[in-house]
Amino acid sequence: MPRQRPNWHEYFMLIAKIVSTRSTCNSRPTGAVIVKDNHILSTGYNGAMPGAPHCIDQPDLPDGRPYCYRRSLGIPDVDKYNFCKASHAEANAIAQAARYGISVEGATLYTTLAPCYVCLKLIATARIRAVYYEHTYDSATPERDLFWQRAVREAGIETFERLLISPETYDYILSDIRNITSRRRTPATDFIPNS
Repeated sequence: MPRQRPNWHEYFMLIAKIVSTRSTCNSRPTGAVIVKDNHILSTGYNGAMPGAPHCIDQPDLPDGRPYCYRRSLGIPDVDKYNFCKASHAEANAIAQAARYGISVEGATLYTTLAPCYVCLKLIATARIRAVYYEHTYDSATPERDLFWQRAVREAGIETFERLLISPETYDYILSDIRNITSRRRTPATDFIPNS
């Protein structure tokens, strides 16, 4: 297969997908990457705050579903933000940048899940100018979705788009990743400079 690099958008979304593998949330593993001028400023994934137990490390619920702290308490979705132990990937990426004194103003955020309203407010406050997401939020409440669409416009985010990686890019990337990445592709040659 001829080498064909992914475009910048696919490249950063692929990285966000890899970041999501560090998530400790059993409900929606999510990854985020904040980028400026095609350089990564920060990454984040969703999971419990430092020092708190992770849902991924707990035994399954009695009904066989993966453990979720909120669900183990019987808390409905309408109150999930008050009981979920996880900080979201976007919030963690913004916090990580802040922790190291990195400005994200004017940056682009790539995330594997469209941001919730709480994260959308953080993104707008941090002055991130563009958001690319892989998966829509899939709310069970149509009113929430209408409110959320209006909030995106009000946030002043210049670009807010769904981004799907092409099957060709997946094929190319996976064929490289499954093998030793830096295996020689061309034969070694001896170089003797002209005298």
